[in-house]
Amino acid sequence: GLLAWDESAVGPRPGVLVVHEWWGPSEHPHNQARRLAESGYVAFALDMYGDGKHAMNPDDAGKLAGEATRDPAVVLARFNAGRDVLTADSRVDASRIGAIGCCFGGMIVLEMARAGLDLDAVASFHGILETQTPAPPGQVKARVLVLTGAADPFAPPQAVEGFRAEMIAAKADFRIVSYPNAKHGFTNPDAAGHGMPEVAYDADADTQSWREMLTLFGAALGR
Repeated sequence: GLLAWDESAVGPRPGVLVVHEWWGPSEHPHNQARRLAESGYVAFALDMYGDGKHAMNPDDAGKLAGEATRDPAVVLARFNAGRDVLTADSRVDASRIGAIGCCFGGMIVLEMARAGLDLDAVASFHGILETQTPAPPGQVKARVLVLTGAADPFAPPQAVEGFRAEMIAAKADFRIVSYPNAKHGFTNPDAAGHGMPEVAYDADADTQSWREMLTLFGAALGR
């Protein structure tokens, strides 16, 4: 993974875990970690696949994501291993931890919130919203932010409304923001490079969603 921090900052800061898209570790999550560092956080972009595995086409990406999520215990262990790297850093205030993810990564951080991990806040960017293990009432500790594209076929309206109903039933503190005309992958400037018509970068949605996340983290984590 990649650990990012601002060398000019003094004292412990909140930490944020960054989980990659289904393509695997790439410049996109690494850049998000750097942007978080510029905003006053220490960020760790972790590798959920292991050994830096990265796919260049949807078939390979689907296989990597399927292998990584086959066993929920492995998902939890890998996420917690990344958290351990983050919280072990002397620049991090381990009592203030958040997580973000895009696409596959958005699904992962939502699953961690559903599992009741001790996180202050999670933000899912164009993440997969369906789950096999809905959160029971009272289990979600994190404040949850879902940032989704209204034109994302991987998070259709019924999935968004299903997620809303799940969070209400779970009595979670959550917010959903939908961006008109935004497709899947709207935060990734290289989204079009994979040749999928369902996936496209949207500069406005990228800017607005990042601002939403910073607002949440400012309130939930401080600086």
